[in-house]
Amino acid sequence: MGRQAVAGWLFVTPFTILLVAFLLLPMAYAAKLSLYRSTLVEGEVFAWLDNYGQALGDPQFRQGVLRVIIFGLVQTPIMVGLALVFALLIDEAMSRLSRFFRLAAFVPYAVPAVIGTLMWGFLYSPRTGLFNSVAGLELMSSNLVLLSLGNVVTWQWAGYNMIVLYAALQGLPRDVYESARIDGAGPVQIALRIKTPMISAAIVLVTIFTIIGTLQFFTEPLILQPLNPGAITNSYTPNLYAYHQAFSYQQYNYSAAISFLLGAVVFVGSYIFLFATRRRNALR
Repeated sequence: MGRQAVAGWLFVTPFTILLVAFLLLPMAYAAKLSLYRSTLVEGEVFAWLDNYGQALGDPQFRQGVLRVIIFGLVQTPIMVGLALVFALLIDEAMSRLSRFFRLAAFVPYAVPAVIGTLMWGFLYSPRTGLFNSVAGLELMSSNLVLLSLGNVVTWQWAGYNMIVLYAALQGLPRDVYESARIDGAGPVQIALRIKTPMISAAIVLVTIFTIIGTLQFFTEPLILQPLNPGAITNSYTPNLYAYHQAFSYQQYNYSAAISFLLGAVVFVGSYIFLFATRRRNALR
């Protein structure tokens, strides 16, 4: 037992070192920064929760949080729904083409987010973009910019969610499908009444990932901001606001407080969804 314990700790140690060095220590340092305030006369002074109170009263921060919440409420069902539909279709198509479709759906996720956003930025460009020159749509206007960002996010992440759901479908027993077909169930009924309920745990998992990702919205608006700075402002999302507060205005303490408040919003949103799904399953 002693040797097994030592071997177990040896396997866990590299991950523990990386976790402490690149997550826990930076979070502890950021938490310390959020409790201080930089002044010209006294330097760093202990401010307790003043930075958090300032952030809660900041209208730009509140508008950014409200924007990403609305974005998540719209984006999450669309992304998870598309991933589920694609996974069900590929699972039903038992042919060589299923491998091609899996790869085609997963390729956007393999493309780095910055590169993918730059590609869509060329298509969205008001001067040379395909959508503006052919269809006459200004997708980077103030009215359509959130829709354009949602399209980029869906293109990048729907394939990842689809692979997770498809893997869950592959683990289901095929005998259940045969029994349903003998009883007269069609492909749609099998997909909706058998497959989907049996992978509910995987659906909850990808939904949680999607909620966390949408509330931490950062890369896409940052890359596309130069196309229309008036539509994508420095406070468009909380992460973008914290970034500009830290690296444009050197307000590191205030930026750390904003980051922890955003983390609280992510935690509350994820917990509410988990509580709602758990209660629904209990009622069933």
